[in-house]
Amino acid sequence: MNFSNSRTGILFQQYQSVDQSPFEKLFEIFKELITHTSGDFDEAIQWLRELDVEYQLTDENYTVDDFIEDLLNKGFVKAEIKPDGSESSMGITAKTEKILREYALKQIFGKLRKSGLGNHNTKHQGAGNEISGELNHFQFGDPIENIVLTESIKNAQIHSGIDDFQLTQEDLVVEKNHHKSQMSTVLMIDISHSMILYGEDRITPAKKVAMALAEFITTRYPKDTLDVLVFGNDARPISIEELPYLQVGPYHTNTVAGLELAMDMLRRKRNTNKQIFMITDGKPSCLKMSDGSYYKNSAGLDRSIVEKCYLMARQAKKIKIPITTFMIASDPYLKQFVQEFTKANNGKAFFTGLNNLGEMIFEDYEKNRKKRFG
Repeated sequence: MNFSNSRTGILFQQYQSVDQSPFEKLFEIFKELITHTSGDFDEAIQWLRELDVEYQLTDENYTVDDFIEDLLNKGFVKAEIKPDGSESSMGITAKTEKILREYALKQIFGKLRKSGLGNHNTKHQGAGNEISGELNHFQFGDPIENIVLTESIKNAQIHSGIDDFQLTQEDLVVEKNHHKSQMSTVLMIDISHSMILYGEDRITPAKKVAMALAEFITTRYPKDTLDVLVFGNDARPISIEELPYLQVGPYHTNTVAGLELAMDMLRRKRNTNKQIFMITDGKPSCLKMSDGSYYKNSAGLDRSIVEKCYLMARQAKKIKIPITTFMIASDPYLKQFVQEFTKANNGKAFFTGLNNLGEMIFEDYEKNRKKRFG
């Protein structure tokens, strides 16, 4: 099955699979469905049964019920008690959550090979764990494990001879390490109601991007950090494990709250290389007041809300945190707001559709790494 978004929901197109077992064929479809249903197993299986009727995905030798049994036996799903405690249901396991991140990475970024330790090299030398290939005389404080024994013994033989062999500190040679630099990224995802308005599912592509980016960073650059937060009326951090279950709510867009939380999260990081990625499709329309109430205005761009956004952009610039905005909407007045916001932060902005959102975020992440670490 091929999947794409349409104004009426999900569009399914049949294709002939090659060398796939019945389980593998259904599992490919299941991964897409469980992502679209935000981890709701029952709804995903209902979709699968409907597709089976329409496309004859199974036969009498292997049914959807057989598939469900295999999911259980293979550890992809587990029995759960529903919140009301009334009956047992199914939920996906951590194994499946990992597979969904890998699936998103493959869909969006292509097959990327893990690159060893995967860290950002600088041109400076010092403490670290990546060998540079350059030899230097041992100095106090150099890691003992970096001593190159063959070269050190060779020096001792030259200095003292074989008959009176002595290995002294002056003979020791170490291989220097490069500094290891880290990039800390906070990904902000808009979960306001507009992300599913107008018959277009915008939250699923954003969710896939987050899962793919998480998998990319943790496998290719494990010393980098990625934190994810969602923002509607308020902002809150979510774990990578929560991403498949992400849903929108009946919320406005409190961009300020998201930026405040993102900056607070990055302040706690010890490394100096930090950035914010923000995925949004709407204008900022909400502020939380000091008394705990909410000021909301969805009519156009509210000056007081917009000015607070600009203030946050300038504050991020002051502490050297660039913000890259991925605006899914294309309204002229929203473009103007994003351009002013970007100018205040000296960051970047992309006005993108849903189809190339992941590629643009990936490319920008890589470009930022090359720019900072060479």
